[in-house]
Amino acid sequence: MTPEKLVEKLKQDCPDGLTSVILYGSAAAGDHAGKQSDYNVLVVTKELGIGTLDAMAKTASAWAKAGNPAPLLFTEDRLAQATDVFPIELLDIRECHKVLHGGNVAADLEIDTKNLRLEIEHELRGKLIRLRQSYLLTQGKSKAVAELMTQSLSTFLVLFRASLRLFEDSVPQKKFEALEKLATHLEFDVSVFQTVQQLKEGSLKAKEIAVGELFNNYLKTIECVIDAVDAYIHKGE
Repeated sequence: MTPEKLVEKLKQDCPDGLTSVILYGSAAAGDHAGKQSDYNVLVVTKELGIGTLDAMAKTASAWAKAGNPAPLLFTEDRLAQATDVFPIELLDIRECHKVLHGGNVAADLEIDTKNLRLEIEHELRGKLIRLRQSYLLTQGKSKAVAELMTQSLSTFLVLFRASLRLFEDSVPQKKFEALEKLATHLEFDVSVFQTVQQLKEGSLKAKEIAVGELFNNYLKTIECVIDAVDAYIHKGE
């Protein structure tokens, strides 16, 4: 299902309540990798009671089955109130988006960034904990470990791009460009993530590399960024 098709179905589901549908993430940034990427959409409605949720449920289910995250749902008032607790996501949406339907509710968001550093560290630490937990379940099998890295790559790249905001006011929209810039501030090997991206694209096979060593370096780099974010927070206190 394309984003445009999603909009048409949502308009049928909520003929009077659909305020805005906005595409954000890699597709809006020109960083979409075809079948290897998903589409992220923000859906703003006049209200979000159970009636509206039920009306959209079938469409949202089909959208998710096509490999996309469920739509991010807000009313316009709730979206404005959330800017202090979701600065990573809403900064990214405000800076790079495409309006598919309705008004541009993202353009004028006033985002409070005082909690940005804490959200970055919270998200990175949480994702790292889950990454280690998931590794235990792979029992170190190369194919499963490779899949674990490729499935988590996009999330970490988004968080690394957010981390770059601590060092630079303007950050590139494309995740690997942001990663390379972050590496000018911190000491880590960008090639670790480039290799995982090759695995994700299928241009490199797990059997062709030392997957365990790659995963170990993957963990070390994530820890490096977490330590830098933590140090940045304490430096400002």
